[in-house]
Amino acid sequence: MTDYERYGDYQPSDRSALGLGITMLLVGLGAGALVALLLTPHTGRQARKIIRRRYEDTLENLSDRADELKERGAEWVDKAKDFAGTAQTAAEKVTSMARERKKR
Repeated sequence: MTDYERYGDYQPSDRSALGLGITMLLVGLGAGALVALLLTPHTGRQARKIIRRRYEDTLENLSDRADELKERGAEWVDKAKDFAGTAQTAAEKVTSMARERKKR
């Protein structure tokens, strides 16, 4: 008797491949971070100082980028409002021209 006959039909798991991929990614990141901390040529104090500086630099860069994106978004909103106003004015003109034509 083969294993297939013994256990019946193969039933695929309900788990998604995406969830497994993300889990493996996080495990790999954690293992890599642990190995990096163990093999670093700096003392603990120096490593913490370096990490803190990089963290602060990253926060500053992200803040600057967020401000740029916020300004860009505000510009797009202004352009959209101008376009909407132009479209509304055009629609009003077309409507008034249609009314005049109906009167004739």
